[in-house]
Amino acid sequence: MPLDNPRQEFVIHAFAGAPLGAEVIGLDLARPLGADDFQRLHRAHLDHHVLVFRDQRITPAQQVEFSRRFGPLQIHVLRNFQLPQQPEVLIVSNILENGHPIGLGDAGHYWHSDLSYKETPSLGSMLHAQELPEEGGDTLFANQHTAWEGLPADLKREVEGLQAEHWYLAKYEELRQRNPFRPKLTQAQVDEVRPVVHPVVRTHPETGRKALFVSEHFTTRILGVPEQRSRELLAALFDHGSRAEHVYRHEWQPHDMVFWDNRSLMHLAAGCPDHLHRKLYRTTIEGDVPF
Repeated sequence: MPLDNPRQEFVIHAFAGAPLGAEVIGLDLARPLGADDFQRLHRAHLDHHVLVFRDQRITPAQQVEFSRRFGPLQIHVLRNFQLPQQPEVLIVSNILENGHPIGLGDAGHYWHSDLSYKETPSLGSMLHAQELPEEGGDTLFANQHTAWEGLPADLKREVEGLQAEHWYLAKYEELRQRNPFRPKLTQAQVDEVRPVVHPVVRTHPETGRKALFVSEHFTTRILGVPEQRSRELLAALFDHGSRAEHVYRHEWQPHDMVFWDNRSLMHLAAGCPDHLHRKLYRTTIEGDVPF
């Protein structure tokens, strides 16, 4: 993409009183984005961890193109929910057509960081609203930098330097019992998401800030401590990391596209009534090995 495009006029407003997040108003991601504008967005994303691009009338191909400015894209293991002709896009939706789901309907049921179960977890994810329910459907984001910084000193000393196991299948069967449309994985898919080990406290590769890097969805155990203490530590970290003082609750508006940093945050889908339709398109950018 050319890097000498004319600059666009847009503003970035931090969300007042929130521990993270900013909205971007006036930017049209359907237009070419010059190097200066891209660097401004990149800096804002590092500073605020969540950017909400308002009123984006972009195609899935344009979403993919913009996402790739930040790095290679990752393909979700549930390939039956890929967007036709655009496999980089995961459909997140509770809509049924002819009795079958068009997308992953229970995505984000537990607090998590996207693809933490991979050797190279996600840098960030972009979620573009296509169809929103009249009520519900909010997404919550929890700042894991402030969670780490606010952790009691004795707990900090105990967990810093420890490692934890992350596994995509940790709660998969539990989710399948609740949602009969969540598919059974093939052996090849199971092999693709074998358990991995990451530090409990990771360092952001671009800012140097430390953050908690465990989640109730994918983290199964802390290594090197007795099993009972592992359960106690994880319970304490899960509770602390999702406290209200760390959380921004996003109430979706039509055509919002939200870009969050999985190295800094956990997120959670609040859900909506089953009879109300919700459909969004997600792209996921590959990050690096946590340290």
